[in-house]
Amino acid sequence: MTYKIIGDSCLDLTDELKKDPHFQTVPLTLQVGNAQITDDETFDQKNFLELVRQCPQCPQSACPSPECFKEAFECEAENIFVITISEHLSGGYNSAMVAKQLYEEEHGEGEKNIAVFSSDSASSGQLNMALFIQDLCKENTPFDEIVRKTRKFRDEMGTYFVLETLDTLRKNGRLTGLQAFFATALNIKPIMSAEKGVIIKLDQARGINKALSRMCDIIDKNIKSPEEKRLIIAHCNNEKRAELVKEEMEKRAQFKEIIITKTAGVATLYANDGGVIVAV
Repeated sequence: MTYKIIGDSCLDLTDELKKDPHFQTVPLTLQVGNAQITDDETFDQKNFLELVRQCPQCPQSACPSPECFKEAFECEAENIFVITISEHLSGGYNSAMVAKQLYEEEHGEGEKNIAVFSSDSASSGQLNMALFIQDLCKENTPFDEIVRKTRKFRDEMGTYFVLETLDTLRKNGRLTGLQAFFATALNIKPIMSAEKGVIIKLDQARGINKALSRMCDIIDKNIKSPEEKRLIIAHCNNEKRAELVKEEMEKRAQFKEIIITKTAGVATLYANDGGVIVAV
């Protein structure tokens, strides 16, 4: 089977997977004040974080156009799987669906198989789905069965995160239906999750390390058959925290694999410096 797994640039691939021709990301555009940054291989995280620190305005992102996704479909792969950030957080899913329609109108529906998934997650959640799809492709699983199994996998997957601040999510309207959380003076850190792609608050703790530990407790309580699952940890400019989460989870359960990856531009924008996002 020939296949390609395409994500928007919130799919935080490891350095190794970035070299794998089966994977491709379509960049979002990041806006910090008057500066526009393309979230591709040229993204400089440290420079971006400094721009955000110095800018009085809230950074924003713009999803790829349908034409950008459609261009990515122009490849030799017979089977294409697109994984976008939750459709509740970005317009990328709709953009990819329009691209699929445009491609099929131009080439005919039978020319190749294209499936578009809203991850109901972001970052590490998108990577978790991508690796699940790759496993099925390597087993020569039929396309329709991959689509069915991936939807089930997505619906059962958990996404959890602890950030230094929720300000960027709040100011960009990504906390719809969730009461704004203000407790920075007390160093209270919320433990967040996603429910069908919508951000929810699970708990809170005083201090980042206690919050990370509490997040690990929650994951351990909720997970079933960890030995069959990957644990994906994405971090924004703080590998030490990612390693801490890895060590804490290894104390609690045995996983099939634990992978640590770094956030690219979109997840860096929303997670902010020091944020950790876990999917399992």
